[in-house]
Parts: sequence; C-alpha cells; structure tokens
Amino acid sequence: MNEVENAISKMDFQYFGTGQHKIDAESFLKKEDSVFLDVRAKEETETIKIVLKHHLPVIEIPLHELPSRLNELPKDKHIGVFCSSGVRCSIAFAYLKHKGFENVRIVEGGYVQLLDALNPGKVYKHLNK
Repeated sequence: MNEVENAISKMDFQYFGTGQHKIDAESFLKKEDSVFLDVRAKEETETIKIVLKHHLPVIEIPLHELPSRLNELPKDKHIGVFCSSGVRCSIAFAYLKHKGFENVRIVEGGYVQLLDALNPGKVYKHLNK
C-alpha cells in the first residue's frame, strides 16, 4: 500500500462521521501549539488579511504552492487549514494527511464562522483568561 492509499484507508465512516477532520473556528483559536494555515490565493490574502496576533500564528501558503513550501509547516503543532469556502482546505487537508501530518483539521465555516469567533466579546474573553 502506498502513502496515499495508507492515508485514505484511515479515513473510514467513523472518522468522517465523528468529525475528526473538522473543527469550528472558535474551538481552533483556543488550541495551544497551533498554527492557522491560510490556503487562499495571494490575491485573496492581499484583499482580506487574516491576522490572529492574540491567538496563534498565521501561515499563508496558496494551495497551488503547498507542495513546494511544505517545509514551512511544523509537524509538531496542530494545523488548522482555512479557505473561503471549504474546497481548497479539503484538498490541502488530504494532501497534508498524505504527507504524514497527523494533527491537521479543516477550520470550517469560512469567513462567516471565523469572523463570529473573533467578535469583540470573544477576543476580550480570550485576552483576559
């Protein structure tokens, strides 16, 4: 069995049925030892910049550059993959799992859920915990 087949064989009904591949934005922002991987295109990140200064580091790597920039990602941290609609982060998720990244999740909900997780009250609570 090759690496792709091995990664996919672990993604059974229980895996997807229990949501082990996803995490909501608010929960991910609370995780220790995590990085936020933004796989949107350069034009998108230039238009809407995601800065999580008080939460966790943001790494911007457009999906099409992920294979050549894989070494920029830490294997010892939780990685939350984000895009605007869920398509690119799903592809990035599968690719990272194939490459041996165990602690990777899709940050679900796109902009709407991320912005809700960053409303003033939630940021205030985060800063004053």
